[in-house]
Amino acid sequence: MAGVGLVLTGCGFRPMYAARGDGTAGPAEEGLAQISVALIPERAGQLLRQTLQSRFDRGNLGLARKYELTVGYAFSGEVLSIEQATSAPTRYRLVGVASWTLVSQDPQRRTLVAGTARSMDGLNLFNQQFFAMDMESEAVQRRISEAVAEQITLQLSAYFNRLAAGG
Repeated sequence: MAGVGLVLTGCGFRPMYAARGDGTAGPAEEGLAQISVALIPERAGQLLRQTLQSRFDRGNLGLARKYELTVGYAFSGEVLSIEQATSAPTRYRLVGVASWTLVSQDPQRRTLVAGTARSMDGLNLFNQQFFAMDMESEAVQRRISEAVAEQITLQLSAYFNRLAAGG
């Protein structure tokens, strides 16, 4: 696998939000480090906010916050499977959708870029096993939050790389 990385490096490929070869921060890593994530309501929002903050602060650059990221985050769900004998649902699909906006923290509060991210996962509904269902639901929400945070991070990284390239 290391050989693949060396070959790709020779072609000009490098991770989107990684440091440059000389150890300095790239445009995406530097831009992400300057983002403050606004509060996102509810437990799922807290999970998403924590995940985003940890991704943005990865480089520990200690830069001043020039941008604020606001995120609207919601879940929807649908029953996938029903037990025939009792008509009770046994499998459920959760879909997490985040609409985000990056705003400059200057007096004009200009909107710089906006986007959406979406992920889905499923969970089993256990008959009369409320603790197990709560644990499963928390795990699914965490996985969805991780996937949504990754999508937002990649979209913002692309924005900062385009900005640095003059586009």
